[in-house]
Amino acid sequence: MDYGKFRFETLKKQKEAKKNQKVIELKEVWLSMTIDVGDLNVKAKQTLKFLSQGNKVKVSIRLRGRQNAHSSLGVEVMDKFFEMIKESAQMEKRPTLEGRNILMIVAPQKDEKKSK
Repeated sequence: MDYGKFRFETLKKQKEAKKNQKVIELKEVWLSMTIDVGDLNVKAKQTLKFLSQGNKVKVSIRLRGRQNAHSSLGVEVMDKFFEMIKESAQMEKRPTLEGRNILMIVAPQKDEKKSK
């Protein structure tokens, strides 16, 4: 086998492997500490759409002014948000306070039936 044919075959295999792989993106959804139920439903629906596409979602809340003193309320909003989407999501990173932001990362639910 000559080197040109070998090189062509390996490039062809690499191109085929690259075509079949799935790139996972990290999408972001912003919430507010004073968000209302309707807006929370819209954000949950958008997050479910991102998760159904196979992407991870970063959920964040920016604390402003006096909200910094009551960051536990922001964590409660995050928990309520996760309760809305928990059927199709799993929490990869719990809500934590990082500076002036509260961050949580959710990923698509892994099915045990598919892995078996």
